Amino acid sequence: MADQRPIGYWLKLVDRMLEDEFASTLDEHGVTRRQWQLMNVLSREPATLEQLDAAIAPLSPDDGGQTAADHLAELVDSEWLVADGGSYALTERGRGALDRLSAVVAAQRTAMMAGISEGDYTVTVDVLERMARNLGWNE
Repeated sequence: MADQRPIGYWLKLVDRMLEDEFASTLDEHGVTRRQWQLMNVLSREPATLEQLDAAIAPLSPDDGGQTAADHLAELVDSEWLVADGGSYALTERGRGALDRLSAVVAAQRTAMMAGISEGDYTVTVDVLERMARNLGWNE
């Protein structure tokens, strides 16, 4: 039996593949992964640039120093977002776009989870969270 690869190998591989797959899927629909994430944050309530930067900070370490502002202008131009008094909010058009994108992403997630039980997924996420906490992460 071959030696088992370490967890770091699998984490990096799956992370890279997830990023590539979601980026490709979203790109086909005219948005970036960060724009998708920002729209999801804004689906809950309007937010300022500072709040948006904080919300996506853990998700965007490889953005080359880009901030939420770098991803919002196109969404405003597309009338998916409105900027008002320093905060951003989804428009009805943006909510419709987010609903369509959500269906595409849900189908992709379903395909990714093929053969993985809900229990296995829950245990995996729990173990990864505990490992992160053991390494010093806290919310």
